Amino acid sequence: MDRTGAADGTKAERGGSLELRHLRCLVAVVDAGGFTDAAAELGLSQAAVSRTIQSLEQVLGVRLLHRTSRSVTPTAACTRVLGRARHLLAEADDLLAEVATGHTRLRIGHAWSAMGRHTAEFQRRWARARPDVELQLVRSNTATGGLDEGLCDLAVIRTAVDARHHANALVGQERRYCAMAADDPWAARRTVLLDDFRSRTLVVDRRTGTTTADLWPEGERPRLEHTRDIDDWLAAIATGRCVGLTPEGTVAQYRRDGIAYRRVRDAPPVPVHLIWRRSDPHPATHDVVALLAELYAR
Repeated sequence: MDRTGAADGTKAERGGSLELRHLRCLVAVVDAGGFTDAAAELGLSQAAVSRTIQSLEQVLGVRLLHRTSRSVTPTAACTRVLGRARHLLAEADDLLAEVATGHTRLRIGHAWSAMGRHTAEFQRRWARARPDVELQLVRSNTATGGLDEGLCDLAVIRTAVDARHHANALVGQERRYCAMAADDPWAARRTVLLDDFRSRTLVVDRRTGTTTADLWPEGERPRLEHTRDIDDWLAAIATGRCVGLTPEGTVAQYRRDGIAYRRVRDAPPVPVHLIWRRSDPHPATHDVVALLAELYAR
């Protein structure tokens, strides 16, 4: 192991490249408070650890550790490096764990409402039908529910599908509801109409929301106020100064004190799609589509 460490160190010195093993060694030395304990933790010789630290100092061009016969302490430069080093090592470990799990995990992304009122039933039935594939729901307030960001394997979206980049399946539709403050005069009604919104301020999310001014004829549209997150959307509505228009999924997932929901009986329904990457679909994609379509059909 000593010879391997020396060879690696020489390569780093010649190439001047930063490697994860450099960072692991630095973190181990600082956390252990010395080279001897760090070497034991890493399974290397003390000389190999020393050479790796020297190599890292040459790559970065700064001294990282103050060494005495009794102690090893980080320099100011080392303190700056450590934070980034720990972050990079954690990211690398997460990547390794993700690759190791392979298809034993299924991540389904969504922007706001997951599967709406079907969420809990979907989770229960998935656990019974596919105990070999762990299900994780991931909320990401992006247009693709985290799919394009690499946060999930499939995503539930209620906005337009970009069929050029994503494969998709329509699994159901949801009625639209008006969200309002609980003491709003509309809360005394059973339903509202689209025409009623003309005199109100409507709060919408331009990135992931399903509501646009195109629902109303030009010249008869409500005033719009924009928000970027479900919590901000609900907080604005709770003040009573504005209302929201949202799919039924929001009603099921976000029941809040101070917020009331009433169906908008003449609004077109919202299509609910599953989307996934064309080039690398998860093997369980067909099962997800079938189960969710079945739940919406009921």
